[in-house]
Amino acid sequence: MLPAKEEVRHILDQLPDDISLEEIQYHIYVRQKIDCGLNDVEVDNIISETEFDKRMSNWLEP
Repeated sequence: MLPAKEEVRHILDQLPDDISLEEIQYHIYVRQKIDCGLNDVEVDNIISETEFDKRMSNWLEP
């Protein structure tokens, strides 16, 4: 895993020069969420598909 500043530089290098600060923040946010998800998988902090369906049904059904 890269140090945070290096990771941000890598993200910035891949973005167009005319990008807004808001869009840069969004890309950093998405990268952070992806890293958190990958870390959860690595430490086996996941739920089964059945548990996922159960939790989602509470949100989706009136």
